[in-house]
Amino acid sequence: MTLCNLKPGYTGFIEELKCDNKLAKRLLALGFVEGTEVILKKKAPLGDPIIINLRGTDLAIRKKDAQLIYIKEAV
Repeated sequence: MTLCNLKPGYTGFIEELKCDNKLAKRLLALGFVEGTEVILKKKAPLGDPIIINLRGTDLAIRKKDAQLIYIKEAV
């Protein structure tokens, strides 16, 4: 499951980043580390960008980047 498949208000945990090195370095610097809890706050009306909460900070990321972040949904 990818981050953009998560529904607003739901929580997931980062499993893997499947992107190029440049984007991976940027995401890692922002705190997208394996096992980190992510909450999807809301999606824009057309689905791009999405607002997530990561380590207490709200971030807006593009849908195409969110499709490269694989998560495990919290039960």
